[in-house]
Amino acid sequence: MIKRILKTLLILFFLPNNLFAKSEYIKEGIDLFNKNKFEDAKFKFEQDIVYNPKSEISYLYLSKIFNKQENKTLEEINLNTVMLLNPKNEEAIFNLAKLKLSAADYKKSKELNKKLKSICSSFCNQSEKLKIEIENLLKK
Repeated sequence: MIKRILKTLLILFFLPNNLFAKSEYIKEGIDLFNKNKFEDAKFKFEQDIVYNPKSEISYLYLSKIFNKQENKTLEEINLNTVMLLNPKNEEAIFNLAKLKLSAADYKKSKELNKKLKSICSSFCNQSEKLKIEIENLLKK
């Protein structure tokens, strides 16, 4: 009985520290990203994913890192993961639409932009600009 109580107390004591560590990885990763230390930031976001596999923020920042490093394949994988975790993440939809447009996949880009337009709250202006860009490229 005493062992169970001790185990419970230990778990309750260490659990908040573990939860705090998770958010620290994201904070540190964002700070490193803003300082253009992409490899270090990537490591922090990967650490966060180990503790929280459904961390859409970490996957989104990993996609931004791979964008800066011009690794389109890994950028797309991470953007697709963000969209699986949160299908209404406007930034991920917009970035994936831009990525598809740069890969000359106009149909998919247009489809993603249409989806973004239907849910937009903060990316409405970018969505409209992207629509014009897609239409101009389709005319060529």
